[in-house]
Amino acid sequence: MKSKVIMLRFGEIFLKGRNKSFFEKLLIDNIKAKLEDVQCEFVRTQNRYYIENYDESLTGELVSRMKKVFGLHSLSVATKVETNYDALNETALEYAPDVETTFRITVNRADKSLDKNSAQIAADVGAYVLGKRKGYKVDLHKPNIEIKIDIREKGYSYVFRDIEMCAQGMPVGCSGSGMLLLSGGFDSPVAGYRMARRGMNLCAIHYHSFPYTSEQAKQKVVDLAQVLTGYAGAIKLFIVPFTQIQFAIHEKCRPDYMITIMRRIMIDIAEKVAVANGCGALITGESLGQVASQTLQSLTVTNDAVNALPVFRPLIGMDKYEIMKTAEEIGTYKLSELPYQDCCTVFLPKNPVIKPSLEIAKKEQAKIENLEALVNEAISNVETVVLKPIS
Repeated sequence: MKSKVIMLRFGEIFLKGRNKSFFEKLLIDNIKAKLEDVQCEFVRTQNRYYIENYDESLTGELVSRMKKVFGLHSLSVATKVETNYDALNETALEYAPDVETTFRITVNRADKSLDKNSAQIAADVGAYVLGKRKGYKVDLHKPNIEIKIDIREKGYSYVFRDIEMCAQGMPVGCSGSGMLLLSGGFDSPVAGYRMARRGMNLCAIHYHSFPYTSEQAKQKVVDLAQVLTGYAGAIKLFIVPFTQIQFAIHEKCRPDYMITIMRRIMIDIAEKVAVANGCGALITGESLGQVASQTLQSLTVTNDAVNALPVFRPLIGMDKYEIMKTAEEIGTYKLSELPYQDCCTVFLPKNPVIKPSLEIAKKEQAKIENLEALVNEAISNVETVVLKPIS
């Protein structure tokens, strides 16, 4: 009996002690959700999971899906065989291309009932491969090819070469829910990704200033949220009509404080929507000092508009290069660079204040006499889009 399997290894949850079962259950549920449309078998053993009995033409697709599951550390496409020395020799040879190269055999033996230890099995399999591949030389330190043999309990072994890294982190769902302030830029999708990687379910909120921002700008944000579902699972996206509030800010407030006040109102609305939808935190894509609204003073004035929830800023110490590199890796970069303006670019002042005063910001915001009514109207007219991962 010989078959292809995908071997899955979990990472950080290994350290969770008595709570490990809680995290492992979430991880298994998230893996199975990625497999629900695939005819296959999910097998769980001690410290290992396997995807078995699947159509081998789907191997690439399944590997791609598993790499996005937070909580998985790495995976390998392996050959499963019955544990006997002839089968191990023959299978190892299949992983040894007929070229001149250096190699080694690495054996992990969980089955202690065998009459040989790991080093002896590795030496025997290595001798067999060496006898069949005349251009091979043994190099135990820096070989070009390493063939790995994992001998497990219950009479089965797994032979493979490559270990591919997965998304790592913690299983989505283990850290509560957060409301992501999602714009069309590079930063906020990366912030959402990083918080999902720490186990947080995501909701998202976006501010749309129709007709000054186009339907294409709104669709761009929907598409960004859709990409994030590949990592975070289903996302509920709230699209807030923001035009009337921006008009009021533009009409009543000092030009240099417009962005500051806009950010305060945005985060106030985000908190209200978050609380109404069971989210325990707000998430922003702010990076310290990147723009005028992200100085220490600006962040302090913005925070003052939040009543109860913590504000997570996972990008706070990252520079733009690091953020854009991550955007490329997770698949949001090309969408974020599309030239469709979001509401943050409407009515922008030429010289926004860099070090705003909280006292002045409150005074300027108070000039908007009907602000509470405007906020309530915006919230009552929120458009809700529920996005699910696309298999």
